[in-house]
Amino acid sequence: MNTDPPPIRSLLFVPANRADRMRKALATEADGVVFDLESAIPRGAAAEARAHVRHALETHTPDQPAVFVRVSAVGTADFDLDADACRHPALTTLMLPQVTGPEEVAAADAAMAGTEARIMPLVETASAVRMAYELATASDRVAYMGGATSQQGDLGRSVGFQWSPEGTETLYLRQKVLIDVRSAGVPNPLSGLWGSVDDVDGLARFAAQTRQLGYEGMMAIHPSHLPVINQIFSPTPEEIAAWRQLIAAVEEHEAQGIGAFRHQGRLIDHAHLLTAQQNLSRAERLDLI
Repeated sequence: MNTDPPPIRSLLFVPANRADRMRKALATEADGVVFDLESAIPRGAAAEARAHVRHALETHTPDQPAVFVRVSAVGTADFDLDADACRHPALTTLMLPQVTGPEEVAAADAAMAGTEARIMPLVETASAVRMAYELATASDRVAYMGGATSQQGDLGRSVGFQWSPEGTETLYLRQKVLIDVRSAGVPNPLSGLWGSVDDVDGLARFAAQTRQLGYEGMMAIHPSHLPVINQIFSPTPEEIAAWRQLIAAVEEHEAQGIGAFRHQGRLIDHAHLLTAQQNLSRAERLDLI
């Protein structure tokens, strides 16, 4: 791909048959919005929903959130029609549901030929968890991917886990998929969802755990979740200042021929410099510097 994918902390789902909600979603603080042509629309509403998606893409402006479109599964009768509707320069990412093998990612890649669209395979089946690395490497368009967590959703049905607010039953799933997508070089791993709309405290705990695991962001089902998610997946001013101080200290010591030294009670070496530089680069891409 010729373009870097935009960094995504929060990804808000919206039914694509609701033009009013789509407009409102584009005015939120979400980094990205998902216009859902798959499970969120009633049967028989696909043609109308595709028209809404096309209009949203044609009227999209750079100051609005990045646009993702969840299309029907590869191999279904609706996939080609959905993909055609969102072939537009304003599309950031084609989101693939119910992925079970890398050939489906390859088919989506072919459907987006001639565009700069990225691909996000959704991990919604036990097969997708098992083959996450293969899915992530099936196309260089894959820029977003991660372990799913929704309560009584597709992955829960496939694996059979019983959801809990603590997330212990999905911890391995999220970690396994994260290692696979990081190994594949996927730049922006995303996890989610938190399905309890009114439990914002639970959301904050779950989002913090997800960030600690190494994810860059998570999916959201309600606009009220966006401030919490964005805050948790954003570095703080104090962290940014600490990274800058660490970089300056390493550069000063290395200029003196010192590779490892004590800094604010920690042993620091060149590896810490690289981590701080990477963290600062992400903060810059999030427009926090």
